[in-house]
Amino acid sequence: MSAISPLPVCPDVAKTSPDSLLSCVLARVSDYVEIAKPRISLMVLLTVSCGFVLGMETASVSVTLFHACLGIAVVAVGSSAVNQWIERKTDGRMRRTMNRPLPSGRLAPIEVLLFGLVAACLGSVYLALTVNLATAVMTAATFVLYAGVYTPLKRVTSLCTAVGAIPGALPPVLGWLASGAPLDINAFALFAILFVWQFPHFFAIAWLHRDDYCRAGLRMLPGGKSMPHITGLLAVTYALCLIPISLLPSHLGLAGGTYSTVAMLLGSAYLLASVFFAMNETRTSARRVLWTSLIYLPLLLLTLTWDHLRLLERL
Repeated sequence: MSAISPLPVCPDVAKTSPDSLLSCVLARVSDYVEIAKPRISLMVLLTVSCGFVLGMETASVSVTLFHACLGIAVVAVGSSAVNQWIERKTDGRMRRTMNRPLPSGRLAPIEVLLFGLVAACLGSVYLALTVNLATAVMTAATFVLYAGVYTPLKRVTSLCTAVGAIPGALPPVLGWLASGAPLDINAFALFAILFVWQFPHFFAIAWLHRDDYCRAGLRMLPGGKSMPHITGLLAVTYALCLIPISLLPSHLGLAGGTYSTVAMLLGSAYLLASVFFAMNETRTSARRVLWTSLIYLPLLLLTLTWDHLRLLERL
């Protein structure tokens, strides 16, 4: 693989035109937006908001939700930045990530690291001041688990997926804590749904990019090895387990029959896509699992939130 040449940096401010300077500024902002991974942050905020509403005792949403989303979003941006700082060399070895701001040389490693750490600290402090200490501590712990534990483990063991699923499942719990609700079986149910949902999702991604991961030295299943049907069967196992777990909110009184019906339908679709993937591991079947997972989660959480609000209004 040929070396990646750093993109041209902005010229001396005193010797450049306003248009050129504006272009440089916009390019730099664009790079930082890419570092922040806004699409992931939006999904995090969706799960946080759902957790907050589910933890409320009334159907009235308070300004605390805004503070919680803002603080957690800032920490999520910091997590993405530190993650990319740690993986800048491995990203440079993979086709799908080699043009990111760090491996391409458009941003310096030290500035991205400082940006990530400052964002994580500011977000955590903001949560402690505007929401509550429990949410701030749990959010900081999520940052450490994701950037400090999961990311380095990707070069050590394929079990990193299970470790990474822990911080990935915590956002609804953060929203739950932000609402003032205590950690209990209801919070665990929300955590369990997201924890199990992630496995077929990440197995599909790992299978699609297995050659890239192998080239970069990342130990993600299937790791570039010849293990036909193993990844698909693992996806089926977790998709099957997800169906009863997704029904826990109804059994615990967080939602009613509408949610149960939607959860069964979505779970069956997720399981069916995983079964097709296990029977015939192709890029098409893997992408089907991936897209089904991306449709499953927001629909499930929105239905759960809506059904919960209906129950609150009847009280």
